Amino acid sequence: MLDDLKKTLWATADKLRANMDAAEYKHLVLGLIFVKYISDTFQGKHAELMLRLADPEDEYFYGEADPSDIAAELEDRDYYREANVFWVPESARWEALRAAAKQPDIGKRIDDALSLIEAENPKLKGILDKRYARAQLPDGKLGELVDLVSTIGFGASAAEARDVLGQVYEYFLGMFASAEGKRGGQFYTPRSIVKTLVAVLAPHHGKVYDPCCGSGGMFVQSEEFIASHGGKIGDVAIFGQEANPTTWRLAAMNLAIRGIDFNLGREPADTFTRDQFPDLRADFILANPPFNISDWWHASLTGDARWHYGDPPQGNANYAWLQHMLHHLAPQGRAGIVLANGSMSSSQNNEGQIRAGMIDADVVEVMIALPGQLFFNTQIPACLWFLAKGKRSRPGEVLFIDARKLATMISRVQCELTDAVIERIAGTVAAWRGEAGAAEYADVAGYCRSVKLAEIAEHGHVLTPGRYVGAETVDDNDESFEAKMQALTEKLGEQMAKGAELDAVIRQKLGGVGYAF
Repeated sequence: MLDDLKKTLWATADKLRANMDAAEYKHLVLGLIFVKYISDTFQGKHAELMLRLADPEDEYFYGEADPSDIAAELEDRDYYREANVFWVPESARWEALRAAAKQPDIGKRIDDALSLIEAENPKLKGILDKRYARAQLPDGKLGELVDLVSTIGFGASAAEARDVLGQVYEYFLGMFASAEGKRGGQFYTPRSIVKTLVAVLAPHHGKVYDPCCGSGGMFVQSEEFIASHGGKIGDVAIFGQEANPTTWRLAAMNLAIRGIDFNLGREPADTFTRDQFPDLRADFILANPPFNISDWWHASLTGDARWHYGDPPQGNANYAWLQHMLHHLAPQGRAGIVLANGSMSSSQNNEGQIRAGMIDADVVEVMIALPGQLFFNTQIPACLWFLAKGKRSRPGEVLFIDARKLATMISRVQCELTDAVIERIAGTVAAWRGEAGAAEYADVAGYCRSVKLAEIAEHGHVLTPGRYVGAETVDDNDESFEAKMQALTEKLGEQMAKGAELDAVIRQKLGGVGYAF
């Protein structure tokens, strides 16, 4: 039911944008969904308070007060702040915007509402994108969009409404990433990749950090993982940094719409030159940094304390990201990072030495090779690095997993890892770590293998899983390659012979009616 709702909403919203670029339209749609969410949650709290103030059995009971006094009490900000609900001024509430949807100045009204909401809620200052008055939509389309968003979020409870709006928001993020192609991938990591990172890391407590957080998908998945395993969402503290101002806003809205408390730094900023959390030591780090950035370097970074294993090459930021995350890990912390495949074997410009230093220091825990076509924005093959400070299990070994053949196509150009595959990978890692309740670990040819550091050194400290896991074993019932090739050759010979016979018959028939060859 919800999947149908999401698809219907997207189809309608996409139709309304007419010729407007998806990158611009994205902010109009997602901003309206966010305003609808905070207005719905405010109105839900408002209705709850009204009942409690009138209930003699409730601690909030307001006695035989005049209705106007109760109305004034309902406007007390403290009731909402203590429940982590954003205060929404009356003229900025969704019903007021919906009532004015057909007015020619609806764009200005929305911008004014956003300004009022920011003024009342310091945590949202600078986050809401006020661009509706200048939106290049055809006349009436913005009002139609308001009407469309009005249909989202109805549920039996505030929690249910929040979940519906949150899922719609994330679905739209993914669809906009697909519509934008290369640019869209800069703010959105495909859900199956995030789920794999989260399933392997299992971030269930402490500080969770993403130094290039995009639209916040890593945090949303972390919270969902905790909730699905019976934990409390408040058991983790969220820290994120993002350089792109518009993406930084998307992340803040994505987290707020889920009711997740967060710290995204004072402002959007470059992680390398303006680290917003220099003293942070995180229990878990999850990140999908942009691949192979060539213009990241600044002279001030020479000899930086983060470069424990050597200065990264100025023409590629991959090993800057790896060392930045190691620097920010707590003594028993773990990190999961998505990087281009080249990071596993490159030896150019000091990368080989840095990788060797990390391997010899035993901070590399698991390496996973991913299938191609997982991303919206690049066909560059990717892998997952899992780093650990103070390994709690299997010291002196690295687990290699080759998942390149485990994807399922979901469109002509894109694939994903199914939940079953993600569970298999997470289960393999849990078994290898010897976690409670996990199965006993065993190497599987062509899929996984635990390798000693000495063997990795013999291979020049290359971390490509395919080099270590070997070839997949062939079942006894499977034919050998030679047998299959012989059978195919015989089949081809038979078909060619039949083709020659048919050709002769056709020529004979055509000759009989006077057709000259």
